[in-house]
Amino acid sequence: MKKSVLIIGAGLGGLFTGAILSKEGFMVTILEKNATIGGGLQTFMRFGETFDTGMHIIGGLNSNGNIMRICQYLGISSQIQVQEVDYDCTDQLYFAEDKSFYKIAKGREGFVTSLSSYFPQERENLQHYVTAIFHLANQVDLFNLRPSNGVINLFAHSEDFIMSANDFIAKYIQDKRLRSVLAYMNPLYGGRANFTPAYVHAIISVLYINGACRFVGGSIRFANLLAKVITSNGGKVISHEEVSYIDVKNKMVEQVKSLNGHVYKADYYISAIHPCNLLKLTSENAFPKSYRNRLDSIPNAYSAFSIFIKFKKESFPYINHSEFYMTRYEDVWEFGNEAKPWPLGFLFMTPPEDNQGKFATKAIVMAPMPFVMTQAWENTTVGKRGYDYEVWKENHADELLSQLEEIHPGIRDCIEQINTASPLTIRDYYGVKEGSICGFSKDCNNIAMSQVPVVTKVGNLLLTGQNNNLHGFCGVPLTAISTCEAILGNNYIIDKIKKCAESGS
Repeated sequence: MKKSVLIIGAGLGGLFTGAILSKEGFMVTILEKNATIGGGLQTFMRFGETFDTGMHIIGGLNSNGNIMRICQYLGISSQIQVQEVDYDCTDQLYFAEDKSFYKIAKGREGFVTSLSSYFPQERENLQHYVTAIFHLANQVDLFNLRPSNGVINLFAHSEDFIMSANDFIAKYIQDKRLRSVLAYMNPLYGGRANFTPAYVHAIISVLYINGACRFVGGSIRFANLLAKVITSNGGKVISHEEVSYIDVKNKMVEQVKSLNGHVYKADYYISAIHPCNLLKLTSENAFPKSYRNRLDSIPNAYSAFSIFIKFKKESFPYINHSEFYMTRYEDVWEFGNEAKPWPLGFLFMTPPEDNQGKFATKAIVMAPMPFVMTQAWENTTVGKRGYDYEVWKENHADELLSQLEEIHPGIRDCIEQINTASPLTIRDYYGVKEGSICGFSKDCNNIAMSQVPVVTKVGNLLLTGQNNNLHGFCGVPLTAISTCEAILGNNYIIDKIKKCAESGS
């Protein structure tokens, strides 16, 4: 008889973990509290348009990327619909302080050459910097899908590995403005000065230097591909089935209960939700008090405020790269600082559609925002936050649109309708503590504290998702491998992926 697995949460982590285990012969059931599966892969419909909620820029899905190799093993690589960004401009940066634009090209040489055109005196330093970030990324076996001894020892790497990301950049780059330019992607990993480890910065940077993609027609398509792997192997993905209680006895999960009154039993249980939310579903003695205190004490990365724009027909061009707006060079690491004026910057992009033409039909503006800015409505629920909250959202959207006008004059005239989302929206729909967009915040000063193992003190309960190891579209699938190998054995999945790549199947 097949071993059974129950997974709580059908986000990216739950779906990848479930897809892998179902492929390996397990009977998988995933329970999702929302009507729509996907977590950060969710999409929603407004004004006749489909908008992605979280996965706006993705790395690792280029032809030999690590996530594409996992997808090849799962048998879904040929069905993935993505649009690669422009080769000569993967990202464009704008700093309002001196009204400067910076275009960054794809590839190691393209990256160095494009930035050297603005900082010619730093060309050699840029070459050393790029070599250094690739060296850091190469030290992570899981990121490179290499077999390992199964022991994660962050202190066994080079000196650069766990220094702060801002110190790492400063070690190689002299020009202070260029240091800020190189840190432009830190909102994608919740970067904080003097806290975020250099290896996190390096891995994200390498992913996008190698080439970023966007999902065509909505990220939910990818979530559905993963769900199809599970269901085609006899598993189930059940939406609108929120878990209300996890019954733990003698350090083993005996059963899981849902708000709908259903009871589920399995050989293994995997939580793909925020670990602090998991603890709320168990009795107080299910986990040691020290474990609970430790998880509660780990700071979460900052959240975000988003605007979802529908354009008037054929009024605004489709832009096949992402644009980053920054206010001041010195504030590039301050997105989580509630003492700073908001907004300090944002990401702007026009998502691609099927048969994308020269005009965009929609756009997304995402600005990092500390959760504390929504504290006045912290105890409210969706649709019941009141008039003051709606006015607050309108005012903050207006501030962002005013900044957007700096890089796209007249864009307001192109807008037909907008919808907004705050950190509270992220908290309630994703089920993440404080609406964090990157999970637990990493701390190079206490690296062990911010690393949460996938194995727990409860024998048949494992963790997966963005709060373990790395976050994001790349980090979460890699953590899924770690979770699965905690059941199947060290390097079991890594070896399967390697054999799949070698056979070309």
